[in-house]
Amino acid sequence: MTLQRSEVSGVTIKGMVETSFVDWDGNIVATLFLPGCNFRCGFCFNAKLVLEHDTLDDVPISYVHSYLRSNSDFLDGVCITGGEPTLHSLEELCSLVKSTGLKVKLDTNGSSPRVLEELIDSRLVDFVAMDVKAPLREREYSKAAGVPVDLKAISESIELIAGEVEHEFRTTVVRGVHDRQSIREIAGTLERAGARRYVLQKFIPELAMSEELRRVKSMSDAEMDELVEVAAGYLPAKWRGR
Repeated sequence: MTLQRSEVSGVTIKGMVETSFVDWDGNIVATLFLPGCNFRCGFCFNAKLVLEHDTLDDVPISYVHSYLRSNSDFLDGVCITGGEPTLHSLEELCSLVKSTGLKVKLDTNGSSPRVLEELIDSRLVDFVAMDVKAPLREREYSKAAGVPVDLKAISESIELIAGEVEHEFRTTVVRGVHDRQSIREIAGTLERAGARRYVLQKFIPELAMSEELRRVKSMSDAEMDELVEVAAGYLPAKWRGR
């Protein structure tokens, strides 16, 4: 049976990468992009998906379902990303993926711990990747996110993810926003929560939402190595973006 769009409520898909080797370490996945976000991070590289998603065409659910079923012997799973996916009702979409025998990875900013809790408790996600924008202090975190942030929700999400599901936490490292001390503080917070994996991501200036940050030079490989060394004093760490 071909699934009709109306059978998956609460979700609109605005982009799809049919085969990705980089969105879930060790897995071959299809990646689905959901529109909109409640944060406005200046270093975001998906600005159009956040700010202008109404101008993007929908990817029909029927096509997604057909593709996943036809390629379930090749793919390991599906990465659901954004934007911020937890702004959408994800239960039916995750169930659809699971019905094809594939695993689900969810990318999130951690602002909706109750949504994450429901998905994890229902075993609808197999892996969660959460972005940690800055040390958990209101002024710094809200500045990095571009909007006021409920740090209690962020802390709850970190604790939940670290204790209940396979995961990684990650920080996009931006010169002038992050340094050795901020990475040390974030890594310490993650260690105390019981996190098992921390990934630093090299900032790509030319893709930034903020015009100001497009003029900022990304960290060198040597600088990223130094920051990973700091983080690795607390928990397993690596960086991406070579």
